[in-house]
Amino acid sequence: MTRLNLLKKVREYLARQRRKLEPIVNTDGLGEFIDTRSSLVAQTSLYGYIKTRAGTRFPDLFENEEFLQSINIAKWQIWAACVSDLAVFSGGLLYREMPDADRIRQVLQQAIDPLLARTAQPSEAGEDFSTALEKLKIRIAGVPFTDAAESENAFTVSPEALVYWAPIVDELKSLDESIVRNSIRFRWQAPRRELREALQPARVLDSLDN
Repeated sequence: MTRLNLLKKVREYLARQRRKLEPIVNTDGLGEFIDTRSSLVAQTSLYGYIKTRAGTRFPDLFENEEFLQSINIAKWQIWAACVSDLAVFSGGLLYREMPDADRIRQVLQQAIDPLLARTAQPSEAGEDFSTALEKLKIRIAGVPFTDAAESENAFTVSPEALVYWAPIVDELKSLDESIVRNSIRFRWQAPRRELREALQPARVLDSLDN
């Protein structure tokens, strides 16, 4: 994928974010929200970090095929981590409406399974991508939702993924780690606010039966 196409996708996600968000009343709407906001946070966080470190060399990096492979792998790994965090946060909001963890897991599964099926195994995602998806499923199957909607409690996997997978040399990552973690936590503030405002928990929970 060329630099132009990558930047175009980021602009599309930003434009989508600016559109008025419709109420989320079923699992389809919840899955769409999780997918789009995870993509937005993953890509803007990753490209923002790389651009900060690369400076004026940032455009040139996208002409390097080896670098493009690394950034595509990182992009998908961070996306999976973002889906994991946002799904758990969503579960926490639903838990406040109905403290039934098993039913919430069913809702999240019905919301997320279609987007995972659409994503499948992209050729550019690398051989470890399937492991990331499996970890996502395991987390949702076992996480307690009691405090998942409190502050940043759910958002633990995506900062770790950004630090680990970003194609930056380890010496610089060590210097940047706290700043990088805080940067992605900051980017989660808007999606959390949006979801609190748009999510209609009772209707989403009821949609599982329809």
